[in-house]
Amino acid sequence: MADSSMCNAKNKLEGKVAIITGGASGIGETTARLFADHGARMIVIADIQEELGRQVATSIGVGKCHYVHCDVTNECQVKALVDSTVQNYGQLDIMFSNAGILSSSDQTVLDLDFSAFDRLFAINVRGMAACVKHAARVMVEGGVRGSIVCTASVAGSCGGKRRTDYHMSKHAVIGLVRSASVQLGVHGIRVNCVSPHGLATPLTCHAYGMPADEVEKLFEPQTPLEGVVLRAGHVADAVLFLACRDSEFVTGHDLVVDGGFLIR
Repeated sequence: MADSSMCNAKNKLEGKVAIITGGASGIGETTARLFADHGARMIVIADIQEELGRQVATSIGVGKCHYVHCDVTNECQVKALVDSTVQNYGQLDIMFSNAGILSSSDQTVLDLDFSAFDRLFAINVRGMAACVKHAARVMVEGGVRGSIVCTASVAGSCGGKRRTDYHMSKHAVIGLVRSASVQLGVHGIRVNCVSPHGLATPLTCHAYGMPADEVEKLFEPQTPLEGVVLRAGHVADAVLFLACRDSEFVTGHDLVVDGGFLIR
């Protein structure tokens, strides 16, 4: 029989300490607010958007949310982020490794720009791995049966006519999650990822050079599920599920939030 605490709709993360990278906007910001609504004791927002990150943390609540500047391409900064969280708040229960970027160009195989490729992989793959590595280390050391969630993408489960480097990077994230889940299961640490279809986050709007409503019109016809537009809140709900005890027997899983895009 399920523990009664698993059924408490508004306190799924009561007393938990979480880090959210890329938490100053988009999916990260929305997830931070949802975590706060569900009783998280402290949410540490890590981002390179200093002013925005501080504004989000303040709006959530000084005693509830804290901003830390962190460039995930710098492993020393990732380690410092994780270590300071444990030192200040006693433990780390949840790592939502969400920081990532889109391709800066169309990037087909025939004309790969490896300088752009390397930058994207430094953030989307190396940065993701650093977050998983250092979060897992402190969870193991602290005996915490934690949850690590990574942001992948439907691009990690299919090919594409462009943005080749982005597709490659998200395939790598799913590989990281599957390997880490096998290795960390012995410590009771769960590792999963969430894979959204395209949605109108500030990052996506900037990459496509379109306002949010136009980005939504671009992606909406690509999914068979009619009458619903994918929003950051849908992805945040999936992350909450993977972070809390509702999914305590789920690990190594890629939770697709795509309105049926991959099964068309």
